[in-house]
Amino acid sequence: MSEVVLDAVFASDHQWVAGRSWAYPDGGPTNPGDDKLDHLTAEPGHSRTGTFRATRRADGLWDTGLLTTEESAEGFTVRTGDRLDARVRLPTGLGAWPAIWTWRDGGNEVDVFEYHPDNPDLLEFTNHVRPGQRYVRDDAVRPGGLVDLSVTFGGRSVVWSLNGRRVFADGRGVGPGWYAYLIVNLSVCAGRYHPPPDAATTELSYEVESLVVYRDGPRGTALRTG
Repeated sequence: MSEVVLDAVFASDHQWVAGRSWAYPDGGPTNPGDDKLDHLTAEPGHSRTGTFRATRRADGLWDTGLLTTEESAEGFTVRTGDRLDARVRLPTGLGAWPAIWTWRDGGNEVDVFEYHPDNPDLLEFTNHVRPGQRYVRDDAVRPGGLVDLSVTFGGRSVVWSLNGRRVFADGRGVGPGWYAYLIVNLSVCAGRYHPPPDAATTELSYEVESLVVYRDGPRGTALRTG
């Protein structure tokens, strides 16, 4: 029987740390080597409401919202066998790069999703632990569209579903002892792989309406934080 082990409350300081991540060099605030214009900020309006925002700075970078469970009071990690369900409203502006992903100790990365509005009907699903990737096109995927995502982090196969339909099983998995922290963020593209924001654009955003992690068996303990 599955139990809820994380019911995301993005305003919670116990669940989430804002504005820094060891997935960025030296914990941030910038990561130009990954083609990002990000300047991570802990300002609550950029992430704590569940709407992840990026706002243009005078120096050419963007203040961007990021939350991670790494170094939080709860220190939640997703584990092999867990299932993550999220409801996401996709961004509309060019240059927006939203993602939900995992990270620990320089790797252990599985991308629940990535999206770029210049590919308006395409979601990117990637397992970096045992490499596997799929680009999925769907009529429900569009700028401003609301999508339901589900990912099971299987030891032998990571399985992605979109709006209740299985769309990719990588046949690779994460292995039996895998675990990692969660990251939810909005990056801004610098232009190497995807177009940067239009010159007139000053703000980008996307919304994570819900994020819940389920775990099988008696070891699951609910971690609901208000």
